[in-house]
Amino acid sequence: MEDYKAEFIEFMVSSDVLKFGDFTLKSGRKSPFFMNAGAYVTGEQLHRLGLYYAQAIADNFGLDFDVVFGPAYKGIPLSVVTVMGLKELFDKDARYCSNRKEIKDHGDKGILLGSSLSDGDRVVMVEDVTTSGKSIDETYPLLKSQADVEVKGLMVSLNRMEVGRGGQKCALDEVSDRYGFPTASIVTMRDVTDALYNHEVDGRVVIDDDIKAALDSYYEKYGARA
Repeated sequence: MEDYKAEFIEFMVSSDVLKFGDFTLKSGRKSPFFMNAGAYVTGEQLHRLGLYYAQAIADNFGLDFDVVFGPAYKGIPLSVVTVMGLKELFDKDARYCSNRKEIKDHGDKGILLGSSLSDGDRVVMVEDVTTSGKSIDETYPLLKSQADVEVKGLMVSLNRMEVGRGGQKCALDEVSDRYGFPTASIVTMRDVTDALYNHEVDGRVVIDDDIKAALDSYYEKYGARA
């Protein structure tokens, strides 16, 4: 595992973004872990987050794109910090773009925030996590309705590696199959488990034997088979 991925895993835990315990997801599933990117709240945290996204995008998709798009709401700050990270790490001056939940009919009118989109723009999308792919089903048509853009890829923080709506593949793979663009994550839950099992972060073991057993049981039931 690359050093920045191992650092990112500990960063998620230290920032109280990735938690382990007993959680009920929006889908109704009982999960032994939960990720909330809304817990990144300080300047230092957001600065580091942008660097991790920028590095992962460069590693997976390269730098041949024009716009970083983050769906509302959590994707808005993600798109902003990512273009800043791209400039800092690679001197890549990409534009940021996000959408509003409602169309604004006065002043800065329209559905988009940040940069406008033009035919031929190459776009990388950023999200925190994709559990079912529903948000992309909403976002991709919105992008294509604004301009004839080319989506170069979707980057998320964490691949939960559990089955999507089709019941076999993980949601990220389903999105890639459905829309024809590549998807990737900074880290996967396999990376997380390997890095944190019986390993201390901030003076405590994050994944002990009990949590490891709960994770194994969860993935026996919900883990992607393909």
